[in-house]
Amino acid sequence: MFGDLYQGRTVWLSGHTGFKGAWLAQWLVHLGARVHGFAQPPATTPSVFEQLGLASKIGHEIADVREADAVKKSLLRVQPDFVFHLAAQALVRYSYEHPLETYATNVMGTAHVLEALRSLEKPCAAVIVTTDKCYENREMDYAYAEEDPLGGHDPYSSSKGAAEIVTSAYRRSFFGNSPVRIASARAGNVIGGGDWALDRIVPDCIRALQRGEAIPVRNPAATRPWQHVLEPLSGYLWLGAQLHQPSTFNSQLAGAFNFGPDQEANRNVGDLVAEVLKSWPGRWDDQSNPNAVHEAKLLMLSTAKARRVLRWQPTWKFETAVARTVAWYRGVNENIAAAENLTLQQIAEYEANARAANSAWAAK
Repeated sequence: MFGDLYQGRTVWLSGHTGFKGAWLAQWLVHLGARVHGFAQPPATTPSVFEQLGLASKIGHEIADVREADAVKKSLLRVQPDFVFHLAAQALVRYSYEHPLETYATNVMGTAHVLEALRSLEKPCAAVIVTTDKCYENREMDYAYAEEDPLGGHDPYSSSKGAAEIVTSAYRRSFFGNSPVRIASARAGNVIGGGDWALDRIVPDCIRALQRGEAIPVRNPAATRPWQHVLEPLSGYLWLGAQLHQPSTFNSQLAGAFNFGPDQEANRNVGDLVAEVLKSWPGRWDDQSNPNAVHEAKLLMLSTAKARRVLRWQPTWKFETAVARTVAWYRGVNENIAAAENLTLQQIAEYEANARAANSAWAAK
């Protein structure tokens, strides 16, 4: 997988205690990488980081990307071959309550990682992860492409748009002749086992179903590009691998990439909840509030660039992504020790399905 480029290589991963970061750390360990994580303590109880027992498998550093000196000292001490920057304040509604924390983490935290990379004097591929919400969303029936304007109505979305601008400015200003190569990645709405965050629909579903209660649904008509967590992670890993290889590197790689599902996975929240209930029967309750803070109703991504430049493509359909997500939660609900085995099984299944679909990163 990924040309075996991660086998025996050193990876500095920020945000490893979060949902996506923990899945990425587990996959990197599975690929034979030496992983050094840099993050604050897990923000939820339970947390997938703890459920996977990752503290004993990787370098586990508790620190804050808002502290520039800590970021620089850590990154230069580790001397990584790859950097994946995922640390973020990732919740829209939380950003309304804590805008300064959101900007400090998402904008200045990204700048601190980029500034630290300026002092790294060895080849390194760095992938800066933002979000599909970094675009100036006009809420039209339109799939946003990498060259579309950045923006954001809420503090979270605008902070991620700003992080993209900072990344582009650093890349063009400081890394033209550097051995460090930098790209950014924007992913659609990610689902998967082990997300326990507040104000996200799948964790809300699972918590309600565990209690035998109706699922509270705030925005049943809001449409999102739903994808399993392994989809964008495969994109991040393949982008990093292509950046790192002199034989495959070209100027098109040093830019931004969208990683999202096929168009059929652009579904509304009501469709997602209905699909969840096929695997874990229950009921849901429409709790739409016309006075709630603004959240986008329509958002889609174009992945044409990733398909053309990286030959990347999504692997799992919407129904498969939801089924595997619920299977993970149900398995862990029945056996708390099953999290690691379930995660590794799903990684192996995803790799096999990608290889069968002739995905470039999974080719022998």
